[in-house]
Amino acid sequence: MVQSSAADVAGYLAEVPEDRRPALTRLRELCRTELAGFTEVMAYGMPAYERPGGVGEVAWASQKRYISFYLLRSDVLEAFEDRLAGLNRGKGCIRFRRADAIDFDLVRDLLRATAAGPGPIC
Repeated sequence: MVQSSAADVAGYLAEVPEDRRPALTRLRELCRTELAGFTEVMAYGMPAYERPGGVGEVAWASQKRYISFYLLRSDVLEAFEDRLAGLNRGKGCIRFRRADAIDFDLVRDLLRATAAGPGPIC
């Protein structure tokens, strides 16, 4: 999927391929549950979650070949390095080639660590 022009996350989810929608809906539910006090927005054409003050720390997207989970907190990524080993990653991105390969327990734990307090953005 190229960058979305959806006005909100519900619109974004309506655009994604049907086979990915359940996994992306689950990512959204986890973000909304675990990131208490964050605001859900559309940023750079994808769903994102901002701490008060407008600082985005988490986002996710349906890309052409994978689902991306963006975690922009370098301290959280470092703390979970052992559990992230072997995953397809970029600087602040974890790429899941298949929707059924998403480790939702890991995502939940990353979100909880992010929500625990502010930290450095990578």
